[in-house]
Amino acid sequence: MARGYSLSQDLKLLVNNPKYSDIEILCKDEKKLYGCRAILAARSEVLEGLLYNGMKESFEGKISFPAIDSSGMKILLEYIYVGSLREDSLTKENIVEAYYAADYFQIQSLQELIIKTLKNTLARNYAKNYSPELLSKVAEIMPLTEDNILLNLLVEAVAIMPLNNIEFDRLSIAGLKYLLSITHEKEKLFATSEYEVFRYSVILAAKQVSNDAYKTFIERLPTLGQVDNPIKVENKFIADIQKIAEELKTLIKFMDFRRIKAQIIANIIEPLEIIPAEIILSVYRNIALLNNSHLSNTRGISINESDYVWDKSASGSKLIIEDNGIIVRSLINKGLHHSVRGKKVLENNGIFEWDVIIEKDCKGVWVGVCSSVNFDYENPAGRQFTGWVLGSNGYCRNSGISSLENYCPPFHEDGARITVHLDMDKRTCSFTVNDTKYREVSEWNNLPSKLHPVVSLGYRSRCRIQPH
Repeated sequence: MARGYSLSQDLKLLVNNPKYSDIEILCKDEKKLYGCRAILAARSEVLEGLLYNGMKESFEGKISFPAIDSSGMKILLEYIYVGSLREDSLTKENIVEAYYAADYFQIQSLQELIIKTLKNTLARNYAKNYSPELLSKVAEIMPLTEDNILLNLLVEAVAIMPLNNIEFDRLSIAGLKYLLSITHEKEKLFATSEYEVFRYSVILAAKQVSNDAYKTFIERLPTLGQVDNPIKVENKFIADIQKIAEELKTLIKFMDFRRIKAQIIANIIEPLEIIPAEIILSVYRNIALLNNSHLSNTRGISINESDYVWDKSASGSKLIIEDNGIIVRSLINKGLHHSVRGKKVLENNGIFEWDVIIEKDCKGVWVGVCSSVNFDYENPAGRQFTGWVLGSNGYCRNSGISSLENYCPPFHEDGARITVHLDMDKRTCSFTVNDTKYREVSEWNNLPSKLHPVVSLGYRSRCRIQPH
């Protein structure tokens, strides 16, 4: 395109171009970038103060930012010059650095754009969720503050992932500390029981010390599902136990041992001699005096306790329910669909909202609501009079009739997020697909007074349910 037709295209020619620049920018990783001081100052009060303050930066042809990585500075320069970003500019490798640079130079509009982009990315690529890695990176370069929007977004994303599903090389000790400290004694959604929090923390700490310690604790600490029938392991001496205990110090204060059964503490945790004796004694005293039967084994608002989980007793025979009811996957042959409903009962007044993430869509997935009356879980919900669903082909269906053939574009991609909005005051339903809200399905008038979430899955498909 010839110059003069597009301001943004013309300005892109100036980005990090030494020919049109009058100042060198030295970054944390010792890489050198180029900028025009007048444009930088016009777009950021922080940069204006640094570049026109009468100090040496005002006269020299270079300025140094030892806390800013060049990957983040490149994004900042593109946004400063053009006022927008290419869709592929923000990546897993630079998005945290870009947010930190935008925060450092107080460019709020860029921060908002980064948050919006990250939300869309996490929503549409749930099966490839890299929020643990990003949370670890944030922990390396940004202070822990409760008003940090990026930090809170990543904590929320990781909190609804069971820790047992996160490989130990994806979340750092510092990242785990952020997660536990922000969710400690807070009413936030959380997917992991407190014992599993302890187990993951110990194994992660051991991994920092040595591979032998890591292997030993993998053997010595059963998952919660294995606790009742643990594998018999020799109670041998654990090398480097003091080093592991030191790694754990920053995490232990954000754990609530009262939420762990006394039998587990006595039989599994105490013999490790890795938790200070005063903490163990305090838990025993608390159990003896107060009786903690009212405490959930999961901090905050457990995803399981929200009732937005799949119901094993109301599921097709070829469906497998996993991760404490959060995941459903199919073992169905090609050409068939089976259904499962959620435990949550949707009745009385008000608006109910929940998300279904299609982690894998092989032969079609249908999402919506059903009545428990005369419902057959061995068949698709949309072919029944008591099922009202939206399919990944973009069609709405009830009793075998496509009540709306082009409700929304198809969403067959893995990681698609569908939010169901059920208004029990008006007895109507609508859907949001990948952050785009669509109209009420007016063809479904006068829905029943008692409903459940439902999905129908085809060959090898997999879905996750969670509160919205």
